[in-house]
Amino acid sequence: MSPTDIARAVNASNTAQTIERPNTAGSQTSSDARTGATTASDPESPWQTIVWDDPVNLMSYVSFVFQSHFGYPPARAEALMLQVHHRGHAVVAEGGREAMEMHVEAMHDYGLWATVRKAGSE
Repeated sequence: MSPTDIARAVNASNTAQTIERPNTAGSQTSSDARTGATTASDPESPWQTIVWDDPVNLMSYVSFVFQSHFGYPPARAEALMLQVHHRGHAVVAEGGREAMEMHVEAMHDYGLWATVRKAGSE
């Protein structure tokens, strides 16, 4: 292989390539091979923040956290707290994945057990 052929091969490999991925969720998705960035034509599917019952935190504290962090009025915070207490868990927020992961991290900082899941995957 000549130096010219090597230079052409290097230049060809440095150009951006777009790879089409199979459409698995009814949306068109593509990815840039160099950066790994992915774009989708439909909005991000919703995710949920789930708070789980635990044997440590008082019900009044859980209600306080829901009011402080999420800004729920006392009646809504109380209803969610009772759902956590009686059913073992409650969906306390729904939205984009990054936002839900931030809520889970905040719940952990408050000492609550929380996880993220895709909406509808109960």
